[in-house]
Amino acid sequence: MKIVVCGKGGSGKSTISALLAKAMANRGYRVLVMDCDESNFGLHRQLGMELPEDLMNYFGGKKGMIERLRASFQSAEAKSEIFDKTWTFNDIPAEYRTDKNGIMLLAVGKIHEFGEGCACPMGVLSTGMLEHLETRNNEVVIVDTDAGIEHFGRGVERGCTMILVIVDPSFESLMLAKKIVDLASSINKPVAFILNKVDEESKQAMLASVERAKIAGIIPVNNDVFQACLAGEELTVRLTEIEALANVLGGTGEEQ
Repeated sequence: MKIVVCGKGGSGKSTISALLAKAMANRGYRVLVMDCDESNFGLHRQLGMELPEDLMNYFGGKKGMIERLRASFQSAEAKSEIFDKTWTFNDIPAEYRTDKNGIMLLAVGKIHEFGEGCACPMGVLSTGMLEHLETRNNEVVIVDTDAGIEHFGRGVERGCTMILVIVDPSFESLMLAKKIVDLASSINKPVAFILNKVDEESKQAMLASVERAKIAGIIPVNNDVFQACLAGEELTVRLTEIEALANVLGGTGEEQ
């Protein structure tokens, strides 16, 4: 499984990614979390892990990636493939990953300096990594994307198995979810919704605005999660809705 987690900024993508990763690891899966959000420096803390060195540096850093992109734009003959072979979990170099309790964290790249340029090389690397990564039956990839839908324009979702859209109680989030369904349909990728931070006042309005058959979970406002995220602490809470989703993804079909 290769699951791309997306949605608007602040909807809870990283939180859900971390909680789902832990739930799948608890079921015996090897889990790779790909941090593809160049501006988010909190996912590793939610997992209780150290932030690894940017995978971008393995390929010569942003400068090296830009040179590859420039060559590919100039002529088809000069095009240089980033990945010349299929990768497995074990091919990811130790210095570019952090491991803990069955979860491996990989950070594609981050914005570290003022004026260092656009995030396009990171998008290209994310796309190539997801397309060239081979998974086995007991392995799951969870991709935490940047906010919005720019990653669809980069083609990141081309290599995924499914798209998990995190929807919070806001008009922008609901409209974005509909757009993501359209984009996913164009590449024949299944979509599931997680309605997040839901209270009784917002629940009915959200249910009326999304396709109910695509809802994989409804997560109420949770103060324990909020406080942990505010403090930058590891998420140790187990949410019933995430556990149920992990059971479905794992093929048990059991609800908790």
